[in-house]
Formats: sequence, structure tokens, C-alpha cells
Amino acid sequence: MKYKFNHKSLSFEKAKTTPLQLCKMILAYVAAAVAFAVVVIVIWTLFFESPKEKRLARELLSYNQTIISLEKRVDLLSNVLRDMEEKDDNLYRAILEAEPVKRNLLFNDLEEQYTELLSKNQSSALKQIQLKTNILTQRMQTQLSSYQELWKLAQEKEKIQASIPAISPVKNPTVVSGFGMRYHPIYKILRRHTGVDIIGKKGTPIYATADGVVSSETEGTGYGITVTINHGRGYQTLYAHLSKKNVRSGQRVKRGEIIGFMGNTGLSVGVHLHYEVIKNGEKVNPIHYFFGDLTPEEYNEILKQASEINQSLS
Repeated sequence: MKYKFNHKSLSFEKAKTTPLQLCKMILAYVAAAVAFAVVVIVIWTLFFESPKEKRLARELLSYNQTIISLEKRVDLLSNVLRDMEEKDDNLYRAILEAEPVKRNLLFNDLEEQYTELLSKNQSSALKQIQLKTNILTQRMQTQLSSYQELWKLAQEKEKIQASIPAISPVKNPTVVSGFGMRYHPIYKILRRHTGVDIIGKKGTPIYATADGVVSSETEGTGYGITVTINHGRGYQTLYAHLSKKNVRSGQRVKRGEIIGFMGNTGLSVGVHLHYEVIKNGEKVNPIHYFFGDLTPEEYNEILKQASEINQSLS
């Protein structure tokens, strides 16, 4: 209740409020309330977080941590796969004598183009992880196919090794003439000696140096009684000047099996074995294929004997 002083009657009288004044008062109160509410909301927004904002912030932090964790895991898997690829190309395939895998270099180029996306924003980071994951998946599929191929090659490895000459055709060999230019025993001139001459007693057993099939082809009369074995994969071996064969044409033999006996048939000036190794149609140094049953010292001694330029026996 409000009162006002009447100067005429010199007394206080009740103040009458007009409808207009009442409206102004109400509007003033409402304006003050609205202003106060706005100030409170602004202060609350600037200095306090709502439960919803707190929940969203926690979710965002969790997503960022998940992205970082996925990025580390993808990089770790990529490094592990790269190590597997290097061992595949430089070790496993070298052992199995297989060609390296032709990997798609485009994957690495794409990966390098997106290395800076992670620092820009979350969306770019997710795109980079998706890209790296796709590249990693295709690399793993390529590596899986490579391992399947290597597994098949490994299963055939024993057969491959068995078809490569790897032992001496005579036990405790004594090489008197090696591979290369040597003096011919009859013509007394330097000629290319296409094998090695190993001396011994007549009837000394001669062994197949690898698995194979006895050839039906005949060499010239100068070789005397001869056994030729086709080992497959481009390898052949020839055993000449035998006194007697122990195999027949078309017979399959195993490494270490007796195929004949040392003799002095054909153009020969003494009992010995003339032994040749033919690879892909080219005659190569047989000494390099004696590694299977000799110690390093024995191999080096035979290599030294075979390197001397002397007279061959055939």
C-alpha cells in the first residue's frame, strides 16, 4: 500500500494506482526478471557445464582415445606385416629359389599421402584409419597367397633337393684333373675338360649323386661305358669310362645308389671315373656339387687339387 501527502488538507491519503501505471510496473518487473535470467544463463553457460555437455565431452574423449589406440594398433600390424614381407622376399623365397612377390606399390604411396591427416581433425583421422585398414587388408591377402605358394614349394623342396647333385660319385674321392683347360692325354694339347677325373681301383663303386632316371641316350665312343642320369629341373650327370653298368635305361635311381663300377673303357689312359654335371644344357664344374658329404676342409682340399692345370686321363 502506498500513500501520498495532500498539501491542501495537510494529511496523507492512499495513492490510487491507475491501470496504465499498473501495466508499467508489471512490465518493469518482467523486464528486470528477464534481464536477471539472461545474466544468470550467460554466466552459467560460460563458467559451468551442463550434464549433457559433460556426457558429450566424456564421449568425445573416449572416441579420441579409441582413435589413437586404433592408429597405434594399425601401425603395429603394418610393421609386423612389413617384417613378414621382407622375410618372405629375402629369406623364404631365396631358400626355395622362388621369385619375389610383385607387391602393389600404390598402397604405400596412398599411405604416405595421408600421414598428416590425423593432426587436422577427427573426421580426417577416421578416414586415415579406414584407408590404412584397407591397405593393410589387401597386403595381408597378398601375403596369405604368398604363404600358400611357399607352403606348396616347401612340400616340393625335398624332391627339389633330391634332384640336385650334392655328393661325390666316389667315396673319399681323389681328383687328379679338374674342370677347365687341361692337357689331353693323347693329343698333348690344351683342351677344355668338361668334367673331373677321379682315380681309384678297377671295380670301385660309382654312386648316383641325385635322384633321377637313367637316360637311354648314348655318348660318343670316347667315353666308353657310360651312364647318364636325368634328374629333372635342368640337371643331368654323366659317369664315363666304367668297367660295368649296374643300371638299365629308364630305371629310376636314388641318390647314393650304385649305378656302375670304375673302369678304363673308351679313350682313357688309366682306371678312373670321368664325372660331369650338366645344368640347363651347359656343362658346369662338378666340384661345386660335392658339398653334401664332405667337410669344409675336405672340400677345400679337393677344390685345390682340381684347380691345378695338369693332364687329364681322358
